[in-house]
Amino acid sequence: MNAWREASPTARLLLVAVLFTGLTTFMFLPLLAIELTARGIPAGRTGFLVGLLAFSGQAFSLLTGLLVDRFGAHRVMSAGFLLRVLGYVLLGLGGGSAPAPLLAGIVAVGVGGSLLGLSTKTLFVSQDGTDPRTMLALRSTFVNVGVVAGPALGAAVYPLGFGWILAACVLSHLVLGTRLLLRRSVTASRSRPAAGRAPAPARAADGALAPPWTLRQWLPLCGLGVAYWAIYSQLNVLLPITANEMTGSTAAISVVFTVNGLLVVVFQYTLLRHVFRRATARTLLVLGFLAFACAYATLIPLAGWYSLLAFVVPVTLAEMLIGPSLDEQAVNAAATRRTGMALGAMSAAGALGSLFGSSAGGYLLQSAQGGSEVWLLLVGSSLAAAAICLLLPKVRTRHV
Repeated sequence: MNAWREASPTARLLLVAVLFTGLTTFMFLPLLAIELTARGIPAGRTGFLVGLLAFSGQAFSLLTGLLVDRFGAHRVMSAGFLLRVLGYVLLGLGGGSAPAPLLAGIVAVGVGGSLLGLSTKTLFVSQDGTDPRTMLALRSTFVNVGVVAGPALGAAVYPLGFGWILAACVLSHLVLGTRLLLRRSVTASRSRPAAGRAPAPARAADGALAPPWTLRQWLPLCGLGVAYWAIYSQLNVLLPITANEMTGSTAAISVVFTVNGLLVVVFQYTLLRHVFRRATARTLLVLGFLAFACAYATLIPLAGWYSLLAFVVPVTLAEMLIGPSLDEQAVNAAATRRTGMALGAMSAAGALGSLFGSSAGGYLLQSAQGGSEVWLLLVGSSLAAAAICLLLPKVRTRHV
C-alpha cells in the first residue's frame, strides 16, 4: 500500500497501535456482559455497567478535546493508555463481592478509550506529508480489522478464561503505549510535537485559504453528526429484530455485520484516497446520506434475505463516506490549534445521536407494528440530512 510507505514512522506506529488495541478491545467488548453475568452479577446491574462503559467513553468528548488542545495529543494519549491498563487490571480484580474495583475499572476503560480515540485521531490528521482524508481512511480501515477479527478471536479465547482476554488487552496497551512514548522521546529533540501542528489548511472552492467557521456554520455540521449516528444506530436497534423477522434466522444480523466490516476493510482507503480524491467533504457527505436513503429503501418491501443483502452495500458506502468526512470537515472548520476541540465536538454530537437513535428506534418499531413506515421515516430523514449538507461551506483540504 503506497500510503503505508509514504506515511511517517510515527504514523505507521500509530496505525499498528490502532490495529492491535482495537483487536483486543473488540475481543473484550462483546463478552463483557456474558462475563459479568457469569460472575453472579444480576442482569439489571450488568446492563447498567455496560451502559456506564459506553457513557464513560462518550460523555467527556468535549473535555477530552480541550485537554488535547491544552496539553498536547501525546500527553493525553499516554494518559489514555495508562487509564485503560489500570481499568483492565481492576476489571480482573472486581466481581459480585468486590463492586468497587469493577465500577472503577469500567469507568477507567471508558474514559481511557475516549482519551485514546481523540488524541490518536488528532495525531493522524496532524501528520506531515499526508492529508487528513488519507490518514482518516487508513485509521478507519485498521479499526475495522479489529471490529471484524476481534469478536471471533475473543470467542476462541474465552473458553480458556476471561482473564486471558484481559491480559491481552493489558499487554497490547502497555507495549504499544510504551513504544509510542519512547518514539516520542526520541523525536522530541528533532522536531516540534505533532499536537502543536495544525493539519493542512482548508481551502475554499476558489483556492483561497478558508477562515475558521462561525457558530452559525458549525451548527449544521453538529446537526449532521447527530443525524448520522441516530440513523446509523438503527443497525444495532431496529435491524437485528427486523433481520430475524424477515429471515427467520438469528444469524442474519451477524452476516450483515461481517460483510459490512469486510467491505470497509477492503474498500475504505481506495474509495476516499483514489475514487473520491478530488471531491470535497461536503460532496461526500451528500453522497453518504443519499446512500443511507437507498439502503433503508431496500427494507421497505420486507423481502427477506433479498432486502437484507441489498441493504448491506449502500449502508456500508454511507458509513465509509460520512464518518471520515464529518471529521475531515470538522478539521477544516477548526481554528488554529483547536483541532482537538473540533473533533471532540463531533464525538459529542455522535454520542447525542446514538442516545437519541437508540431510544427512538425501539419506540418506532413498536409503533409501526411490523409495517414499513419506520423505513420510510429513515429514508426521509436521510434525504433531509443530505439537503442540510448543502448548507455547509464548500471547502477542500489541501492534498499532498
